Amino acid sequence: MLVTGGAGYIGSHVVRALQAAGLAPVVVDNLSTGHASFVPAAVSFHQIDVLDTDALTSVMESESVAAVIHLAAYKYAGVSVTRPIHTWQQNAQGTISLLAAMERASVGKLVFSSTAAVYGTADIPLVLETTPTHPESPYGETKLAAERMIADLGATGALAYTNLRYFNVVGSGARELYDSSPHNLFPLVIDALLEDRQPVIFGDDYPTPDGTCVRDYVHVSDLADAHVVALERLLEDQPLEPVYNLGSGDGVSVREIMDAVAAVTGIGFAPVVAERRPGDPPRIVASGELAARDLDWKMRHSLEDMVRSAWQARKD
Repeated sequence: MLVTGGAGYIGSHVVRALQAAGLAPVVVDNLSTGHASFVPAAVSFHQIDVLDTDALTSVMESESVAAVIHLAAYKYAGVSVTRPIHTWQQNAQGTISLLAAMERASVGKLVFSSTAAVYGTADIPLVLETTPTHPESPYGETKLAAERMIADLGATGALAYTNLRYFNVVGSGARELYDSSPHNLFPLVIDALLEDRQPVIFGDDYPTPDGTCVRDYVHVSDLADAHVVALERLLEDQPLEPVYNLGSGDGVSVREIMDAVAAVTGIGFAPVVAERRPGDPPRIVASGELAARDLDWKMRHSLEDMVRSAWQARKD
C-alpha cells in the first residue's frame, strides 16, 4: 500500500496503522516537511516527489502496489495565500502526477486525504458532506480541485476512491512522532512554552463566543485509523461515499485550547493576541455521522488526551 507523504506527521501515523492492520506500507516522501526518522526501519521508503510521475510509476510497479493513500501536499492555508503557485503545483499538479502514475501502473484504488478547508466559512452550525464548497484560500482551492480530478477519473470506471475531509489534526500516537509544522496551533503553543515565550492567538475578534477561531480538533491516531478502514473497504470492493467528513461534531476554540494546554502542562501563561492570519475562516465544525456509519469513525481521544500526547511527544 503506497502512502504519499508517509514521512510526515499524519502520514507516519497512517503507516503505523497500516502495519497494525497487517497491511504492508510503502512510503513516498520528498522530505520537504517530513522526517526520514518517522518511517519505521522495516518499511520500504522512497525519497521522491509526487511531481515525478515516472518515479512514482516505477515505485508502484516494483513494489506491486495495490492501492494508494495520498497525503502528500503543501497544507498551510495561511501561507498558501502568499505562495499560490507553489501550492497549486504541489497539491493540484501533484495529484495529477499521482493519478497518471496510478493509471500507468494499473493501480485503481485511492484514499485521498482532503480538508474541511474546502467549505470555507460555512454559515451553518454543522458542516455536512452536502454542504456547498467555498474555499477561502489557495490551499482549500487546490484540495477541491484535486477532489474533482479524482472524481473525473473515477467516472471512467478506472478508479475506486473516497475523499476524507478534516481540519485540525493534533496529538501523538507515539512519543517519537510529533507535529513539526511551523504554522499549526499545537506545535506553536508547545514550542513557545518550551522556549519560555508566550503563545500567540491569531485574532480574537472573530464572530465566535470568545472571539477566537473555532475548529474541529481530532486526534491523529483516530484519523489514521479511519484512513486504514477506508482503504480496507476499497480493497474489499465495498461501496463508499465519494466524500466523508472526519468531524468531531463539536467545536473547540483557540482560547479553549490554550486553557487546556495550561491545565495539562501546569504552566500558567497569558497568550499574546496578534492580527488574524489570512485564509482562516472563523468557524468550521463538521459532522462525522456518515463516517461513523461506514468507516468506524469515532473520537476515541478527549481534548486532554490530545494535549497531553502532543506535549509528551514534543518535549521529549
